[in-house]
Amino acid sequence: MAVSRLRPLAVAFDVVETLLSLEPVAQALELAGAGPRGLDLFFARLLRDGFALAAAGDYASFADIAAHAAQFVLPDAGAQQRAAVLEAFKDLTAHPDAEPALAALSAGGVRVVTLTNGGAEQTAALLHAAGLAGYVEAVLSVEEPRRWKPAAEPYRWAAGVLGLAPEQLGLVAVHAWDINGAARAGLATGWASRLEGTFPDFYRPADVTGPDLVSVVQGLLALGQPQEET
Repeated sequence: MAVSRLRPLAVAFDVVETLLSLEPVAQALELAGAGPRGLDLFFARLLRDGFALAAAGDYASFADIAAHAAQFVLPDAGAQQRAAVLEAFKDLTAHPDAEPALAALSAGGVRVVTLTNGGAEQTAALLHAAGLAGYVEAVLSVEEPRRWKPAAEPYRWAAGVLGLAPEQLGLVAVHAWDINGAARAGLATGWASRLEGTFPDFYRPADVTGPDLVSVVQGLLALGQPQEET
């Protein structure tokens, strides 16, 4: 943990795989013939194209990139099978540690938002269905800055929307690449290891790490007293 860090005034959560499980998508891919590791290939392809566009200064929506990833992973499947994979994104459920982590931040007086590479409208519907919407002040999406995380723009844009300096905003995620991007943009960061297990040493380390979202949130709340809002 970086001792110089102060407790953030607000925390943005990544959504897909951090708050919500992709298990329904994994099941749909396997049923369509992608095999037991179909989700890994599908999501890696999806992220690759989103990241490549961001690196080039371009943008495409999560839905459009996901549709192309489904075609890549399921080249011999029919349109109906590929559509079922994309429809499964509407059925994502919350990880067990999601609600208690959000509740702990709210109880600690820290504002909670989400920052996702997905669409804002779709994400809001998922959070509502998962019972998490009541904890979330705003559903922020890269749709507006039109640049995928981990480019710096979405993180800094999110801080600006909340009226905060970047260092007053935290980012919690299970993806090391997301943590690295947020850290480079100046945010406080918290990484939960339950998805990836180990954090690559070529990324900037998180200010707080833990096995799950609850422990990460507890670490963020234990940081020094926050600054006044700008």
